[in-house]
Amino acid sequence: MGNDTEDGKPHEDSPPAAVGFWDPSLKHVRNRAFGKWLVTTAILMAFILSVLSLYWGVFFQVQNRLPHLSIYVVDFDGQAPYDTNEPFVGPTITRLAEQMVNSDEPTLGFSIRSPAEFNNDPIQVRQAVYNFDTWAAIIINANATSLLYSAIETGNTSYDPLGACQLVYQDARDDTNWFDFILPIMSSFMTEAQSKVGQQWAQIALGAASNNLTTLSNMRSTPQALNPAIGFSEYNLRPFFPYTAIPAVSIGLIYLIIISFFSFSFYLPIHMQYLNPKNHPPLKFYQLIIWRWCATITAYIFLSLAYSFISMAMQINFTTTNPVTSQTQVTETAYGNPISYGNGTFPVYWMLNFWGMVALGLACENVAMVVGAPWMGMWLIFWVISNVSTAFYDIEIAPGFYQWGYAWPLHSVVEGSRSILFDLHSRIGLDFGILIAWGAVNTLFFPFCCWFQRWKSQRGVHEYWPME
Repeated sequence: MGNDTEDGKPHEDSPPAAVGFWDPSLKHVRNRAFGKWLVTTAILMAFILSVLSLYWGVFFQVQNRLPHLSIYVVDFDGQAPYDTNEPFVGPTITRLAEQMVNSDEPTLGFSIRSPAEFNNDPIQVRQAVYNFDTWAAIIINANATSLLYSAIETGNTSYDPLGACQLVYQDARDDTNWFDFILPIMSSFMTEAQSKVGQQWAQIALGAASNNLTTLSNMRSTPQALNPAIGFSEYNLRPFFPYTAIPAVSIGLIYLIIISFFSFSFYLPIHMQYLNPKNHPPLKFYQLIIWRWCATITAYIFLSLAYSFISMAMQINFTTTNPVTSQTQVTETAYGNPISYGNGTFPVYWMLNFWGMVALGLACENVAMVVGAPWMGMWLIFWVISNVSTAFYDIEIAPGFYQWGYAWPLHSVVEGSRSILFDLHSRIGLDFGILIAWGAVNTLFFPFCCWFQRWKSQRGVHEYWPME
């Protein structure tokens, strides 16, 4: 009764009674709400179709671009002093490679290379694989054919078919690329090569044994010289090991973006204390900008250190020297991943993550100040998808549209991390340069974005859809 007037009527300032959704008095509200809902849904649909297509599009018709993955085939067979017999192992395998390239089936970019390009040295072919000149190499050894003849002529029971050919690769360069696209075709190629060489060799060997009982006896004592006749010794120069490194060069790096993004909302209230005159005068605006930038960069130093410590805690090697004495030597996985910079490996890894956070985080800071909520959430989705699409998957087999990915920050972080953790061919200077350039450009924009955020605040600009 305390809210009623003397005549029993309610006060005029009392809240109106609730009404149903279809009440005529809510007609104008319903119309505005429906309009805003339709516009918002249309914007989100367009966003989904455009931005998520970046991720799906990486693999669009990827089978047509598998030839971009170069595979060297180098035939040393029959070179002196193993030129006493007409070579057939090397020519048979090179013909198979040419047939696969000329076929209509999706295949890799098999490239027949002359031994002269490598100074007739198989080790230089390995060096080419290490230098990223090619994804893998098939090497037919100089004695491939002569050892087969020798095995049946002398009864060499120690003949090993794996001594005929080599497969050289390094799956730490891109384990996804290797296991998903290259290895299945390479396995098929090697099986087919064994079959074709085996068929041809069986005819040659049986012809030689038809009038020679000694050769026939030798063939019985060396059955491996007939089946499988040849094999491929595999040399993985830089294995992807330990497996705990998977997050460090893939999914785990998404959180580097997320941490950089959400640190904005954590630190913003701290910065704004300088502008809220509660028992103190406000800070000069240009000095607030300097404080915000310095505080943000300093925070990235410690946040990236914490992120880097996770890899060390999961026992990724940063301290123990792996006994790899040359770039063409196969890494012994029993010792863990080889370190690239000795005792300085962890600091280099930390600094890569720090500059990666600067490149990724300052961009998030600037965009968040300009667009505000809820658009900053859409920016995060775009930023994650565009970086992941061009960092976790090989741009060589992506449509040409994705060439811009080489300049995107996360691509350099992933490439640099693999180089540091697995002692791969290094482009670390370029990787750091791209990340520092991103940080420099975003630093230039930082004061203007701070000013724009203040301008919006002073004019009460709505960050959400206004209903008025």
